[in-house]
Amino acid sequence: MGYGHSDLVRPHIVEPVTLKILVAGGFGVGKTTLVGAVSEIRPLRTEELLTEAGRPVDDIAGVESKTTTTVAMDFGRITLREDLVLYLFGTPGQDRFWFLWDELATGALGAVVLADTRRLEDCFAAIDYFERRDIAFTVAVNCFQGADRYPEDSVRDALDLDPGTPVVLCDARERESVKHVLISVVEHAMLATAPQG
Repeated sequence: MGYGHSDLVRPHIVEPVTLKILVAGGFGVGKTTLVGAVSEIRPLRTEELLTEAGRPVDDIAGVESKTTTTVAMDFGRITLREDLVLYLFGTPGQDRFWFLWDELATGALGAVVLADTRRLEDCFAAIDYFERRDIAFTVAVNCFQGADRYPEDSVRDALDLDPGTPVVLCDARERESVKHVLISVVEHAMLATAPQG
């Protein structure tokens, strides 16, 4: 039995480019939810129950129903295109776990700073972290039920962001909404790293 020409042609295999994106923001803002909503693999989570010992340092005002907290990171993966895969690393929200941030930020293309308009001040530290390290980021306002909605420009002014920093509204529970946020991060990071001239 002979082989035809089509039998000798091997399918074109694309090696995807893999990019690392951080997901940061204050305590209880929805980072774990965001990673879980979009990850095509079962996300790795390092959540522990909130305890009485943490009560003096964990401000649960506005998120009283929260019972767990990320103590190391969340990890997920999403394939945006055949040739583009994003690895998502959700950072812990409390200050006492920030020693992990430098390790997680190594090699990151960009970041999402997830914000809650009821506690907007909680994302200042993450914004400052990425600005100081020159890591491109997008602010994603998680539109919680019952929270006031503000135009993107109002959020930009309240956070004193550079004019080029994207601000998008999202629902961290919705896959398509989160994909829109991640595309914004990648596009912004690519523009920020493109050669000028």
